[in-house]
Amino acid sequence: MCRNITPLRGLQPAATAEEIEAAARQYVRKVASQPSPSVMADAAFEPAVRRVAEATTDLLSSLPARRTPPKVDPPLRRLHR
Repeated sequence: MCRNITPLRGLQPAATAEEIEAAARQYVRKVASQPSPSVMADAAFEPAVRRVAEATTDLLSSLPARRTPPKVDPPLRRLHR
């Protein structure tokens, strides 16, 4: 479903809070079928992004290290090249 979300596990340096939030926002947008949330949906959208980001942070911190880094850099790192 979300094949365009870049893997964050195994990044060097580790994924930042900003990268995790960007992935969470992308996931919630996809699930909600809203490229950008309307003002009316914002009340539900932002708490969902926060919860997904928290769950992602917990997941990444509990997984073992990857043997190889991800094949693709997250979008926020692509901008800095």
